[in-house]
Amino acid sequence: RTELALKEIMSSGGAEDDIPQAERKTVTDFCYLLDKSKQLFNGLRDLPQYGQKQWQSYFGRTFDVYTKLWKFQQQHRQVLDNRYGLKRWQIGEIASKIGQLYYHYYLRTSETSYLNEAFSFYSAIRQRSYYSQVNKEDRPELVVKKLRYYARFIVVCLLLNKMDVVKDLVKELSDEIEDYTHRFNTEDQVEWNLVLQEVAAFIEADPVMVLNDDNTIVITSNRLSETGALLLEQGMIVGQLALADALIIGNCNNQVKFSELTIDMFRMLQALEREPMNLASQMNKPGMQESTEKPARRENPHKYLLYKPTFSQLYTFLAASFKELPANSVLLIYLSATGVFPSGRSDSEGPYDFGGVLTNSNRDIINGDAIHKRNQSYKEMHCLHPGDLYPFTRKPLFIIVDSSNSVAYKNFTNLFGQPLVCLLSPTAYPKALQDQSQRGSLFTLFLNNPLMAFLFVSGLSSMRRGLWEKCQDYLRKINRDIAQLLTHSRSIDQSFLQFFGDEFLRLLLTRFIFCSATMRMHKIFRETRNYPESYPQLPRDETVENPHLQKHILELASILDVRNVFLENTLDDY
Repeated sequence: RTELALKEIMSSGGAEDDIPQAERKTVTDFCYLLDKSKQLFNGLRDLPQYGQKQWQSYFGRTFDVYTKLWKFQQQHRQVLDNRYGLKRWQIGEIASKIGQLYYHYYLRTSETSYLNEAFSFYSAIRQRSYYSQVNKEDRPELVVKKLRYYARFIVVCLLLNKMDVVKDLVKELSDEIEDYTHRFNTEDQVEWNLVLQEVAAFIEADPVMVLNDDNTIVITSNRLSETGALLLEQGMIVGQLALADALIIGNCNNQVKFSELTIDMFRMLQALEREPMNLASQMNKPGMQESTEKPARRENPHKYLLYKPTFSQLYTFLAASFKELPANSVLLIYLSATGVFPSGRSDSEGPYDFGGVLTNSNRDIINGDAIHKRNQSYKEMHCLHPGDLYPFTRKPLFIIVDSSNSVAYKNFTNLFGQPLVCLLSPTAYPKALQDQSQRGSLFTLFLNNPLMAFLFVSGLSSMRRGLWEKCQDYLRKINRDIAQLLTHSRSIDQSFLQFFGDEFLRLLLTRFIFCSATMRMHKIFRETRNYPESYPQLPRDETVENPHLQKHILELASILDVRNVFLENTLDDY
């Protein structure tokens, strides 16, 4: 392929003999690097998606070739322009591939800093208008490359919370799609318009806006920052386990999504990451880092993001995580999925008798309910039952279930004596809040952004920045007090304390208790199914119904002038 391309290029540039040997070699080397880079890039999709070791050396080789290719085209741009006819969109393609490499490196490592690198390359493409000439060429496949670049850039910006850039990109993408469909009369117009609708819904999913004094929207980040971490205090005796791996599973019907991320998955993945740092400050012009370079000890737990997995896929990834879990480490499983209820009556009460949550099947799904045209005495097949997770309780396991049948997981048994906790969402919400489910679950919102969730249940939809920051400070105080309640409790199950040494799990546990206490005090949350539950059960009087914590919640409500939404003397109501 390279030889053919060379012959064509050289002959079009005049007599072959006129071309100096050095320039001929430059074009040959460039064609070789370009071919090699494409070959390696295409090979990435053949790598196994699970397992953390097999892919690293292949990624390293791919990075190395792209580093050389990028530097080579920078150093020899004039020769490549004259002799090869290098077009700006081709440079854009190389930069776009490097952006994709960094994004996939982030997906594989969960290191947020690689998102910044992807952003740098995608940004450079836009700033330097690498794709601007594509529209002049009568080639629809080139325009599709440009549209895909926009979609990928939007995903990275969403993950970095760069909402202002997202809005600009959506507007540009909308214009590009209109121009593309007008010029080429293609069949994929509906698909591209769906992309626009999905990203618009994603941007608007947050139920509360935080506003500056000039009414511009404040972008709030919910990743773990140095200031937001909940530190252990003297006298708190907790375990030394560290969260090493997480499966984030999204299989909710009708929930806002973009790319292969539902809004619940998006929120949970941010709750398990630190704020990104720049790997290199000299990124004003695209230049590659060594792919092995890693920031100093700031590792995030490794994550697998599974959108609508089948049972086989889910179990394969789960087994891979379990196998590679280091000593003294925790595996977290987050399930945001439609509930599956038992189809028949059962006389026993075993781990397969309560249903569970939906796993994907391409058949037998009507309106989100699994239709089983089988004998009622059989168990639901396309369902993750509590019993399916039993083998994995041989190692420390932290489970979060956000589902209309989360309580199925209350019937767990700790067979192996390892630390095991399940945090379970309410199975139903008061009618006033039910129409919001498309924009993500309230329970997951509490685990990701507790103040926003608190404002939402209090009936507030916007807030000034100053008041928001004051409430965040107060919420940090509440979190510290919850940590004291947990670590000083005499009757709490030891599993909670063994997980409390990890800073991510510590935040999730304190937010869970804050969520549960808030809902129990709220006037419209009056049914038992409106409250979160846990396995093992928390001692209520020392945690979710503790008078000291209830007083704090009323104080927070007073700061926001929404005290009337909550019951004053909750202890009398039980």
